[in-house]
Amino acid sequence: MTNVSQSTFYPKDFSKSERKISVFASHRPFGFHLLTSPFPVSCLALSFPVSFPTSTGQPWDNHGTINSFQEFPLDLDFMAGSWDGRYDIGGQSDDSYLFEKLRLEPIYDAFICPLTKKVMRDPVALENGRTFEREAIEKWFRESKESGRKLICPLTLNELKSMELNPSVGLKNTIEEWNARNEAAQLDMARRSLSPGSPEVESDILQALKFVQQLCQKQGSNKHVIRNAELTPMIVHMLNNSSRQVRCKALETLQIVVEEDIDIKEMMAEGDTVRTIIKFLSHEQSKEREEAVSLLYELSKSEKLCEKMGSINGVILILVGMASSKSENIVTVEKAHKTLDNLAKCENNVRQMAENGRLQPLLTLLLEGSPEAKLSMAALLGELVLNNDVKVFVARTAGSSLINLLKTNNMPSRESSLKALNQISSDEESAKVLIEEGLLPPLVKDLFRVGANQLPTRLKEVSAMILANVVNSGYDFHSVPVGSDNQTLVSEEIIHNLLHLISNTGPAIECKLLQILVGLTSTPTTVSSVVSAIKSSGATISLVQFIEASQRDLRVASIKLLQKLSPHMGQELASCLCGTSGQLGSLIQVISENVGITEEQAAAVGLLADLPERDVGLTRQMVNEGAFQLFISRVIRIRHGETRGGRFMTPYLEGLVKVLARITFALSEESGDVRALCSEHNLASLFIELLQANGFDNVQMVSAMALENLSQESKNLTKLPEIPSLGFCGSVFPCFSKTSFITGSCRVHGGTCSLKESFCLLDGQAVDKLVALLDHTNEKVIEASLAALSTLLDDGVNIEQGVQVLLEAEGIKPILDVLIEKRMESLRRRAVWAVERLLRNDEIALEVSGDQNASTALVDAFQYGDYRTRQTAERALKHIDKIPSFSGIFGKMG
Repeated sequence: MTNVSQSTFYPKDFSKSERKISVFASHRPFGFHLLTSPFPVSCLALSFPVSFPTSTGQPWDNHGTINSFQEFPLDLDFMAGSWDGRYDIGGQSDDSYLFEKLRLEPIYDAFICPLTKKVMRDPVALENGRTFEREAIEKWFRESKESGRKLICPLTLNELKSMELNPSVGLKNTIEEWNARNEAAQLDMARRSLSPGSPEVESDILQALKFVQQLCQKQGSNKHVIRNAELTPMIVHMLNNSSRQVRCKALETLQIVVEEDIDIKEMMAEGDTVRTIIKFLSHEQSKEREEAVSLLYELSKSEKLCEKMGSINGVILILVGMASSKSENIVTVEKAHKTLDNLAKCENNVRQMAENGRLQPLLTLLLEGSPEAKLSMAALLGELVLNNDVKVFVARTAGSSLINLLKTNNMPSRESSLKALNQISSDEESAKVLIEEGLLPPLVKDLFRVGANQLPTRLKEVSAMILANVVNSGYDFHSVPVGSDNQTLVSEEIIHNLLHLISNTGPAIECKLLQILVGLTSTPTTVSSVVSAIKSSGATISLVQFIEASQRDLRVASIKLLQKLSPHMGQELASCLCGTSGQLGSLIQVISENVGITEEQAAAVGLLADLPERDVGLTRQMVNEGAFQLFISRVIRIRHGETRGGRFMTPYLEGLVKVLARITFALSEESGDVRALCSEHNLASLFIELLQANGFDNVQMVSAMALENLSQESKNLTKLPEIPSLGFCGSVFPCFSKTSFITGSCRVHGGTCSLKESFCLLDGQAVDKLVALLDHTNEKVIEASLAALSTLLDDGVNIEQGVQVLLEAEGIKPILDVLIEKRMESLRRRAVWAVERLLRNDEIALEVSGDQNASTALVDAFQYGDYRTRQTAERALKHIDKIPSFSGIFGKMG
């Protein structure tokens, strides 16, 4: 510090407007220090010169050494009021009260640039000795030159001969020391204001925090002052202040303090500081959240803090939520994104992000990371639970990389890849993406490989699971080669290999291999190839035997496969089930288990339902196994709401009804056991009830078909009354031989009928319910209902009375409507047949003859129907005189 002395001042000396202050200094680097006057500053509101030693025209030379004396004015009025906002101290704008409080040294005129009105940082002198901020005077010269003005001094307006600028080193040093002393005083006050034991005056705390911000922003090296003063823990303590404004200011200050300072960041990793900051992310006040996430962004630039932040429960989940928020401030969202990007430098954080739905860091490492990182990320991907949209995204982004890992000879890499592919292949769309990326060839190769580099059984199971996922995508596998000689997944050799593998592995992989076949039999384009390969391999019996497997998953897979096969090889499956091995009994036991309704039960009853319905041998064995009684009981319980439903209830009920209906195809069996079974359980009544199973179209259709079969037997089962002998009069006089209607007998069948014994539709309101179904939206239901009603008009019954029954049930118009509306060919054939029978009634024929729509429909059937339909249509047209009876092109029909 330069030695200085001050002249003595007395009050009387202030009577003049100017006084001199002599400052003496030794010849060494100048440290300017104006000692404080013993009188109040307000008494110095004067302008007077100060004398310095000088011989060069400046009080100091370019090295900061005093050379001589020179007088220059100092405006003490300015000095006293310099904190009132008239001048900016390098960007500072502290309140004026702090000057009095801290007894700060005032600003001197010599420190102020005439152009910027700010304290200079790099003062330079012109040729006339005037001093300016370098940047400001250079800008002045540049603008003068650009505008073509003369080069003048901005203060004196006198012309200058040169633009040479001489650095004012001494003044610069003086300003720096002046700043340092003021900052030291302010720092001390800030420390006192922020100390935990100090009175919490909000304005003081805010001012102290503002000073710390300005100190850090002024010069990066000032941060060591903050560290040495141990201000950081004090600022952190302010995060618990009761004032929201103080908390926000503290967060903002910490952000500036830690910026680009690794030491302070690592200091903040200690204790619960980071946890305290993270708590602000959950605050309702958006300003606190915004400041907190900005601070966390700065802290996350430190790898040590990345680990610390990631170890705090919930922080990554909160940040992921903020980054994807639509309601947060856009700045907050952006900072949350950037913070997560920084946190992704730590692999454990990447894991947490992936678990919380932010997969990009994981995928980036999977694509661009080291071999170890790729292996780790693939393994992690296999553990995650992903929604379908994410699976598609992952397949498109990283599918190729995972498939490349699968092709390596490194077993851990192959294992991780398989587990990840198993996870993302379970969605139909993502499976298609993986197929297009080339998944099938290496997958099939691994599945069938034996010898060196073959997969262990547990990984072959995963391969089979992936393949099972993929085949359910509905992809055209005929176009995807998977082996040599352009073999595809549905080539006979590949299917044979799958069947061979099924017979030579354990239950776990057998289950997955069966699921592959289930997938391949689920689409019309591939099922025929699979059926052909199974037949050629003779594997049908082996597949049927899995019905008795003790492992439920294996049993379910085999039953589902057999169900898929039953429409295409039903006779072969029926023959196997009718064998002595007991698979039919096992199947019936599965269906009738009282465990709610499971996928296994739905598949099992679906398998039986699709077997040939006229296979009497299978029906007979089912009767012997007591299947029908069990199934009737199950249907009744479902109808009464005694069995819990679920997503398999519809296929299960449909299957049960279809299996029950097959018994109606065996009514003509000589033993009579089947008819007795139907009568005992009043099966006709059950099917009539099922006609009202609204929403179950297949149940209604099959029930109507069963009633058709039962009703056709009614004419054989009705008990005809004994007619007494006609005697002599009857033989001589024909009028006595005319039979009369016997009271109590069936109008249609002519004998004693009942719904339970002879399955007569006139009982149990069956006709009304069948007529109601003629207005159904499903044409197959309409056709089955019309077929059942047509049994009342069939040969062997009283057709006239059958027509009357339909008239009374208001069924004539619905039948005509079926004819009139353009329907499928089989339904039109059935409608034409029924209408022809109705038109044998003269009244109906007369009415229909005037119905242009009905006539047109019959003409259309006559012109465009098949051979039988045209024959029937011609007879109908004759009934309504649209074709003369003598002009029939098919000859006279009875």
